Amino acid sequence: MKERLDHLLARLGYGSRREVKEMVRAGMVEVAGRVWYDEAAKVDAMMVTIAREPLDHPGRLLLLMHKPEGFVCSHDDGGRLIYSLLPERWQKRNPKLSTVGRLDRDVSGAILLTDDGALLHRLTSPKYAITKLYEATLAEPINPDAIELFASGTLMLKGEEKPCLPARLEIVTPTLVHLELVEGRYHQVKRMFAAIGNRVVALKRLKFGRAGLNGLGVGEYREILIEEIV
Repeated sequence: MKERLDHLLARLGYGSRREVKEMVRAGMVEVAGRVWYDEAAKVDAMMVTIAREPLDHPGRLLLLMHKPEGFVCSHDDGGRLIYSLLPERWQKRNPKLSTVGRLDRDVSGAILLTDDGALLHRLTSPKYAITKLYEATLAEPINPDAIELFASGTLMLKGEEKPCLPARLEIVTPTLVHLELVEGRYHQVKRMFAAIGNRVVALKRLKFGRAGLNGLGVGEYREILIEEIV
C-alpha cells in the first residue's frame, strides 16, 4: 500500500513532519533510485532510500527483549523505561512500540514489544491462551503439594472471585521453581505463592509462548517472528 512520503518518514521516526519535508526538499531521499523532491507524493516504502540505505523496518516491528530489573514497561513513568534501551528512531515510531503485557519493575526476563495493535491484542487475549514460563526464587521451601493445587484450577487469589486456571509447577530445588501460566492477572505469580503462605524474592520470565531468551544478555533484544511464539 502506498503512503505519502512525509507521513511515511515521520511515522518511522525519521523526524517530525517538518523535519522530513526538509530532508526531502534537500534531495536526501530517493524513490526507485531517483532523487525525490515531492514530499506529498504517495510512494511504496520498499522503493524509498535515504543516503542509499533502505528504510528502517517499514513494516511492523516485533521484538523479544531480556528486560533488566529496575526498568518499567510504561511510556509515561518517571523511572527508567525499557524503551530507552531501543534505538532512538524506534522510540519515535508512530504507532509507538508497546510491550505485550507488562513485567513489574523488579521482574526480569522475556518480554515482547510491537507496534502492531492487532498483534498486541492477539498475544494478550485469553482466547489464544499463550503460555508464559517463570522462574521464581522463594523465601521458604515449597510444599510439594503445591504442584497438585496449582494444577487443579481451584487456587483462589485474595480479592478475586474466580480461581486461577490450571498452572504447571515444577520444583527445581526447595526454593527455586518454574511456573507455567496461561493467564496474566495482576501480580499473579507473586499472589499465587502468597496464597499458599510463601513469598517470591526474585522472579524472571524465561519464555513467552515458545520464545525463550536463548542467550540474550540482560538489556539485549532481537527481532522475532510470530511463528517463534505460537
